[in-house]
Amino acid sequence: MNLPVLKSIEEIPRVWKKAYLLLCLWFAANYGVGTFIEWKLENPNTYIFWNTLYLFEVLCILIIGIFFYANWLFRFRIYFQVAGHAIGAMTHFLIMGTLSYYLEDYVEGYAGWDFWKAHIIGLLKWEGLHFHDQYIITVGVYYVIGYFQGLQKQEQEKSELALKNREMQISLLKSQINPHFLFNTLNSINTLIGSSKEQARKVITQLSDIFRYALDSHGDQMVKLIQELDFIDNYIRIQQVRFGDRLKFVKQVDFSCLNVEIPPMILQPLVENSVKYGIAPKEDGGTIILTVKRFNNMIFFEVKDDGLGSKAKKVMDGSSSGVGVKNTDQRLKSIFGPGSGLRIHSNEWGYSVSFFIPYEEVLEEMKSKAV
Repeated sequence: MNLPVLKSIEEIPRVWKKAYLLLCLWFAANYGVGTFIEWKLENPNTYIFWNTLYLFEVLCILIIGIFFYANWLFRFRIYFQVAGHAIGAMTHFLIMGTLSYYLEDYVEGYAGWDFWKAHIIGLLKWEGLHFHDQYIITVGVYYVIGYFQGLQKQEQEKSELALKNREMQISLLKSQINPHFLFNTLNSINTLIGSSKEQARKVITQLSDIFRYALDSHGDQMVKLIQELDFIDNYIRIQQVRFGDRLKFVKQVDFSCLNVEIPPMILQPLVENSVKYGIAPKEDGGTIILTVKRFNNMIFFEVKDDGLGSKAKKVMDGSSSGVGVKNTDQRLKSIFGPGSGLRIHSNEWGYSVSFFIPYEEVLEEMKSKAV
């Protein structure tokens, strides 16, 4: 029998419980001070303290009812809420006024409708107005709580939406990379099977590592730069099977940055962009240079090629590989701030994409995860 009651109490919002205790303390202080002054100045009989205690106990019970009543009214339109609270205030006044009549008049022998009516009318003049205040204050506290809970819910929904949006961006990035890359790689493997089975096996292993890395990358997970570079190396080796000596790859990486954590698959779409639109269409191919350097509290990343450059116009306007480059830009901004967005430069001698991430913030995050 007690378990359902305990469960129901546990389901009551914690902020309601705190507000209830504060309201009871507030009204206890009001009743206590008012009764003490009345006892000192007007009525030296101790029974008025007992009367106040009874009134206070009933009020504490009514506060619970007012909270649930206000919560029920809150689902309706505003005019219905106003009308409902007007009725609620009158009902609260009648309950507290009737109890006051019983404690002050009825027990003294003044029983009957006329005495009750006279007592209630007397309360309407002045001293009973605090019964209305009790209802108004309690409802006011409920609406203040509801307002801040609404703001908190909005912020939570925004955070959840941002997280879902980020996960969706990563999913889109994967779906954009996988199909055409897989198709080209399978064609390369098919060609190698006839000429070099050992090299075909190596490409299959590299392809397996690439897709394992891609599938393991999700959410806000961060990876070490050295893992991302291994991923890029596998990607380039597979592309070199296809393009041969036409594709060269150079890494210029500051060794102090190898353990820095970055978002997964943040470099791959930039390298792929250079391969697909810079090197592949160029008859004599070219070189892709990946640079990672530390400048004070920032880490600089750049993917540069000496391919078609500005001649590949659809790459320069950011609409070519579309999802890949755009998602990379949005992911960087959402994680590290607007200042970490992509910077794209092109000329007739090549094309480069660069970005910065704050070194100190990344380092702090790594330390917090280690703890």
